[in-house]
Amino acid sequence: MTSTPTAGPLQPTTSAGPDAPTPAAPKKKRTGGGLGGYLLVRFLLIIPTVFILVTVVFVLMRATGDPITAAQGGRLPADQLAERIHAAGYDRPVLVQYWEYLGQLLRGDFGTTLSDSRPVTEVLTTFGAATLELAFYALLVAFVVGIPLGLAAAYFRDRVPDAVLRVFAIACYATPVFFAGLLLKLVFAVQLDWLPVAGRASTRSEIEMRQLDDPTGIFLIDAFRTGNPDVIADVLQHAVLPALALGLLTAGVFLRLVRTNVIGTLGSGYVDAARSRGVRESRLLRKHAYRPALIPIVTVIGMQVAMLLVGAVLTETTFEWRGLGFQLSQYLQARDFVAVQGIVVMLAVIVAVTNFLVDVIAALIDPRVRY
Repeated sequence: MTSTPTAGPLQPTTSAGPDAPTPAAPKKKRTGGGLGGYLLVRFLLIIPTVFILVTVVFVLMRATGDPITAAQGGRLPADQLAERIHAAGYDRPVLVQYWEYLGQLLRGDFGTTLSDSRPVTEVLTTFGAATLELAFYALLVAFVVGIPLGLAAAYFRDRVPDAVLRVFAIACYATPVFFAGLLLKLVFAVQLDWLPVAGRASTRSEIEMRQLDDPTGIFLIDAFRTGNPDVIADVLQHAVLPALALGLLTAGVFLRLVRTNVIGTLGSGYVDAARSRGVRESRLLRKHAYRPALIPIVTVIGMQVAMLLVGAVLTETTFEWRGLGFQLSQYLQARDFVAVQGIVVMLAVIVAVTNFLVDVIAALIDPRVRY
């Protein structure tokens, strides 16, 4: 009698021999990009952003006609006006003018102003330092006022101090910057006579700073270079009111943002675990909830810089702070569209580059922004 062999467990059949290599496990698909790729994409986005802004500014400037007619129309006879238009090339097709303008920008040539015949690049370098200095002061005020008050509002959540600080924040970013500037001038310069009414420095201080070798145009740096404490104090006194008028606008945004994020962080799991171990609420605020709440601040700085540059036009005009904003208002009154176009394009480039730098900082602080 023949015995039937017992069937063993089923084995997979393969045509390969016993020495065949084991197939490699499939690679996991990456769900996010690396830091280098993220930063490269963000940097390349600057080019179309600036290109679109340049195009929009060019079209809007040409929508009212050629710059010479806008600036000199009604002041010159028709034949002289036509001669100037032809000499400047503004009688050519708009598309030809546009391509020529793009070529000039690529060479760093922003044109020449019509009202005072100055190269626009000279205007940018001369008055840009003043706007940069004012933006620095305003950001300093925003950080010093907005972040501590935001932490205080989160600490006293739903109590009287929190309600007062929230009303203060709304008043800061809802009040027009020119109205805030006029109010500050009326109280602290006119009635109390504590601070100067306008300007970046007194005439004596400006003369002393201009005698320096290669002045930077940033009065605070030049004042320290003189080594004269009176000049330093004079420059700082002139900066207080413009910095407050412009900085409180951003401080209100920072206050609300810090308050909201700190409250959210205080309700997270790791903070609850620390609280269950008996950690005091003030220590939780300083050690556990403070730093995570600052990450959103970094991400919105780019937008706030754009707001500061917009507000700088009104602030510089209110306080006669001779920067790009002040010059922009003067060129608008003179209908000098070449100068206006160059200044607006430069401000757009500054905003685009600032947003890229903010993206870099945010990506280094918080890896989640690039996934």
